Amino acid sequence: MYATISDLLLDLFGLNIPMPIQTFGFFMALAFMAAYQVTTLELKRFEANGLLQPIRVKLVQNEPITLVDIITQTIIGAFIGFKLLEMVLDYDALVQNPQKFLLSAKGSWFGALIGGGIAYYYKNKEAKALIGKKREEVWVSQNPHQLMGTVVAIAAIGGLLGAKIFHNLENIDELMADPIGALISFSGLTFYGGLIVAATGILYYTKKNGIPALVMCDSTAAGLMLSYGIGRIGCHLSGDGDWGIENFMPKPEWLSFMPDWFWAYNYPNNVLNEGIPIPGCVGNHCSALPNGVFPTPLYEAVTCIGLFLFLWVIRKKFTIPGTFFFFYLLLNGIERFLIEKIRVNTNYHIFGNEITQAEIISSIFVLVSITTLVYLGLNRKKVA
Repeated sequence: MYATISDLLLDLFGLNIPMPIQTFGFFMALAFMAAYQVTTLELKRFEANGLLQPIRVKLVQNEPITLVDIITQTIIGAFIGFKLLEMVLDYDALVQNPQKFLLSAKGSWFGALIGGGIAYYYKNKEAKALIGKKREEVWVSQNPHQLMGTVVAIAAIGGLLGAKIFHNLENIDELMADPIGALISFSGLTFYGGLIVAATGILYYTKKNGIPALVMCDSTAAGLMLSYGIGRIGCHLSGDGDWGIENFMPKPEWLSFMPDWFWAYNYPNNVLNEGIPIPGCVGNHCSALPNGVFPTPLYEAVTCIGLFLFLWVIRKKFTIPGTFFFFYLLLNGIERFLIEKIRVNTNYHIFGNEITQAEIISSIFVLVSITTLVYLGLNRKKVA
């Protein structure tokens, strides 16, 4: 497994390039980029089809810059300089543990002075350039796809916040044992939590800007499936704990063409350092699971990227607003419910049965999807 992109490059290509880029974070960034590109293409398609019209947006020109603005910008610049110069001076520490480095009080006060000075200079220069100019409010016309920059920002903040909240709700023991560590850790993210919180924020913002909720949902469906699949590649390559239960069964004959690790894998050098020590290994990640487990992140990556291709091919056949999104949600719910059967997760005890948080949410998604698809089909004229 590869905790960092540097580990991946070294193993695949023999290139030793120390970089403070975590593998999971890298693929999460790729997932957001993929969702952005696919959703933008879909919004442009809906604009061309007349389902979305240009919207009027109010912009403020020549907004005066206050003393508070200058102080705030100076503080931000000082903080960036504080960390940035220390990154250059102590690059090894950054590469070894980026999270610890960024969250620590370690930094350069000389860098803070430089960063704050530069920020103050440019903000003050901007303020002087606005002297004598009248503040104006103007209305401009924008196409809905031009809002995607803000949509992605909402998705990133809401997604990470929701993913962290739902993970901690699912793992109360970890939260109680180390509240600060559980809240600021970059690991431990629940997809459905991120999806629910991010979707709420995005729908509020786009509805406020005149984009119908069902059309916005449809535009995100294919991108969500693709981004989930890409994110799971990051989970697998880093070994972040989203693996399956131990698998002692012999590999079935119909999978004989696949390598053994596709059926049972012990995630050597996983980023969590879970398992037993690897003999002769030197470094920060020298553990492997004692027994092979189902590589469920890999299964989900293959499945969801395949489902994305399927959705992309058939997307134009869905002419009733909302049906494409709820069809995506149906497929997502079924896929997640099934994978939970062989995946390690925290179980809730409800009416004498063990069930996971993801099984509960995916079951709700399946029921809501089927009900909504029937309703939209019966009321197609009203919805249109």
